[in-house]
Amino acid sequence: MDSCFLPYNPPLFLRNGIAMTIYTHRWANRDWEKTINHPEPTFQPTIFTGAQGVPIFGLVAIPENPHSTIIATYGITGELETEWFLQILGRKAYAQGYAVVLFDWRAHGKTADLSPTLTSDGLYEGEDFVRIAAQAKSMGCPSKFWFVGSSLGGQLALWGIKAAQELTRDDKDLGLEDSDIGGATVICPSLDSNRSLSYLVQHPVGKYLEKAIASKLKELAWRIHDAHPGVFDAQAIERANSIWGFDHELVIEKLGFPSVEAYYEATSALYLLPNLAKPILMIYAANDPFFHPDIINDLKIACRKNPAIDLWLTKHGGHVGYFSSKKCQLQIEDSDPWWAWNRALQWLAARR
Repeated sequence: MDSCFLPYNPPLFLRNGIAMTIYTHRWANRDWEKTINHPEPTFQPTIFTGAQGVPIFGLVAIPENPHSTIIATYGITGELETEWFLQILGRKAYAQGYAVVLFDWRAHGKTADLSPTLTSDGLYEGEDFVRIAAQAKSMGCPSKFWFVGSSLGGQLALWGIKAAQELTRDDKDLGLEDSDIGGATVICPSLDSNRSLSYLVQHPVGKYLEKAIASKLKELAWRIHDAHPGVFDAQAIERANSIWGFDHELVIEKLGFPSVEAYYEATSALYLLPNLAKPILMIYAANDPFFHPDIINDLKIACRKNPAIDLWLTKHGGHVGYFSSKKCQLQIEDSDPWWAWNRALQWLAARR
């Protein structure tokens, strides 16, 4: 269903989606620690076992008397050591009494050093979320477990809810009950890769954003190549000069898909939404430059038909930006400019 909490307003110079996206990811990251008052939790490095036995590197922090647990990861590229936006969530959530589990998803960060298994855009990462929750529970992290992600990480979290609904029913040895899973909070999730990638590469500015991501993916592939000699063909990595090319050269064959388009169709989270039964908050910006604008109408329809989903569609925000103006912060009594995380935690607090 459609849902609203409070209005969002960015600084005037960030009302454009591309400007917000570039500012947040190129400049706001330089002094983010000055914007929040919470120290970094003392994290315990942990190696979880995900779907197919794949080792997943994570960080776990459990405060005194935790009330529930947030399990979160980031978007298409990155690693825990540098993902400052995710670190903001970790600090804020821990300060509010959540146990926090942050993890490097498949083929990223230290998980890439542990295993050469490549990404599957949710097909197996959804189960990774659930198995991480089960192991975190055995470590003392309390239910309910909430899956959180932004961008492609948001897509993975939605797949996590799908997997949780199935695994808690069918896998009696998992150690999780259906009641252990709270739901998900996702910010600017990827929902339809076929439409969005086509839109991005044809956009006069978006095509440069796509090239920047593709360059990071190529770095990721070389990292795995060096950590696991003989697993990947160096020439295939050389040919992977786009997001589509990365999936074409390195991903789809091992997953059994005949084409990248078929892979994207199978992993698109938009088609999961009608069947997700856990509470979900979805924050989505109408001016997100990464996603095709036509998706918004389909998203509205899907959320309207599923009362478990609270959709907050905002006019501004860019792609995982949501840096708020001083006026906005005063209006809604936020102590910092990280509007989306503040709304996510506010939504979660209402469901404890």
